[in-house]
Amino acid sequence: MSTELPPVAPEVLAEAVENLTPRLRKKLDAATEGCAAGAVLAADGTVTLRFGEDALVTLSPGPAGTITTADQATCSCLLAPRCLHRAAALGAAPLADTPPEPVATAEHAVIAEPTGAAEPTGAAEPVASVASLEPVGTTAPAAALTAAQLRAAGALWHVAAEALAAGVTAGGAVVQAELLRAAHTARLAGLPRAEAAALRVVRGLRAARERRAGQRLGDLTGAFRELLHTAGMLASGSADPTLTGTTRRAYAPGGSLQVHGLCREPVLSATGYGGVVTHLLSPDGTPYSVSDVRPGGLARARGAGSASVALGGATLDHAGLARGGLRIVGATVSPEGRLGAGRGVRATPLPGIAWTEGPVAPLFARPAAEAVAELLAAPEPAESALLGCDVTVVGAAGEHLLVRETRPDAPLLRLLPAHPHPELAHTENLRRIASYPGLVLRVLGRPDLDRTATLRPLAVGPVPGAEHTLRLPEEWLGRADLGYDRLQGAHFPQGDAAPVPLPAAEGPDLLADSPLWRVRRLLETGVAGGRRAVAEAARGTESLAAASYGPLRRAGLTGAADLAAALAAEADRRSRNVFGRLADPSPDGYAWAWLAAATHLAAAERCLIAASWAATPNAGAVSGR
Repeated sequence: MSTELPPVAPEVLAEAVENLTPRLRKKLDAATEGCAAGAVLAADGTVTLRFGEDALVTLSPGPAGTITTADQATCSCLLAPRCLHRAAALGAAPLADTPPEPVATAEHAVIAEPTGAAEPTGAAEPVASVASLEPVGTTAPAAALTAAQLRAAGALWHVAAEALAAGVTAGGAVVQAELLRAAHTARLAGLPRAEAAALRVVRGLRAARERRAGQRLGDLTGAFRELLHTAGMLASGSADPTLTGTTRRAYAPGGSLQVHGLCREPVLSATGYGGVVTHLLSPDGTPYSVSDVRPGGLARARGAGSASVALGGATLDHAGLARGGLRIVGATVSPEGRLGAGRGVRATPLPGIAWTEGPVAPLFARPAAEAVAELLAAPEPAESALLGCDVTVVGAAGEHLLVRETRPDAPLLRLLPAHPHPELAHTENLRRIASYPGLVLRVLGRPDLDRTATLRPLAVGPVPGAEHTLRLPEEWLGRADLGYDRLQGAHFPQGDAAPVPLPAAEGPDLLADSPLWRVRRLLETGVAGGRRAVAEAARGTESLAAASYGPLRRAGLTGAADLAAALAAEADRRSRNVFGRLADPSPDGYAWAWLAAATHLAAAERCLIAASWAATPNAGAVSGR
């Protein structure tokens, strides 16, 4: 088993690359590739990497397990610390996360949860309440940006535009280091949201270049859009507090709380972390969560569902908390609603409430379309938001479980496993539910905001008053956690339900059937291959251009067609110097054209996703691939 390198602070890596000569920078990508395979972990916690016979790099992480200062990375060669070996070793290590700002006014203890490690929804975005370090916007009045902030935003825009023009193929260690240096400058200037966006782009570039499993080009495209939007708006002088962001605070005093369990879900990441998140709700409808995510992978994700809750001495496990409640005194709460386990926290168990009672009932009272429309209308949709609805099972269709909400003119909804790992219970439970067409059940899940009419269920329960519904044990309190509880034959009604008209097909997919895929492909081509790839893809005869943008215009998406055409023209624009030779174009015009097309595409896709939840879609509105 290979030794994992300790995480490195972005500014340390940026400084190491910046100190290299131009000749050594050209060799950095080749030196970084594969150098971590020979890492050796010593008994004192240091990690050594050998480069040939005369160079030995030693990484000595601090108490937190990360490399935070330059002197913690040394090399035995004569050129150190400005040597290729040291920069390559630091470049092969994962990036450390920005530490949260401590809260001095309350004692608190943070459960060990690595940022970016928890990805309970597979291809979907991770649960924000578990491991998100995205800066939270503030509602404070806007203040004018300082000169330092304007300079930092302008520098970040410039390096982001150059990284976009380079693409994944040319976005190696040097390009990434420039982004890290600009991100660190943005952090010092008080622009945490811009810093976080730059770090996401760097991590996405690394994942794409290393061809990691689960890496999606669409995710990197979204990261570039967020970075360019944030940096561009800030550089233009916009002082919107949601653009500047605020430094993440670990936990703040929450006073006395009363919370009731909704459900629990397993957390399993690709980096070896596992655990559980239990979702809670206060009497006024505010969501909270208790999470326990630590190293241990699949075994810990499966076992944590029945582990004790480390919160104020409460004598509950996560299974009991998901169907029970807590009265908490001296609570500490993170900005995402995660409850902390501080020494001053005291918790007393409370009886659980059914989904039909108290603050939980309103979750299932409103149509799902309204809840999704509200999420999509928010400036920053909460990826961890849950919604509930009553549905009738239609049957399986490929990897989906098709259901229809029990209201007039409701569209088909697609249920996907919240986590696709075969050792977790999600997939098996959905497969068993699919074998009972006509079954009526209550579903609590997370809408997949990147897909049309798609819900990733976390728990299910019987519909009150329905005859052909689930028959769950009394101790389950009317719900089954799909990641932990395994549904058996006795949990389903006996006999056949009323016939359910099966659709001839899944029905039209507003997003997949829309010609917007042509714009998406052009944008992703630019992210993968850079400006040159977009120019080459767009070159050709007028008939080729008509074939690319004609379907967009025929579908009424003239704005998308115009922006795509403008992007292609800008990508192919080359200026000449005073001697008539072709000169390297400025990346700014190309980056603005790319950002305009990407922003328009995101808004159009959001509208289609919202429409897919509202009613039975009219495929002709967006057809014309």
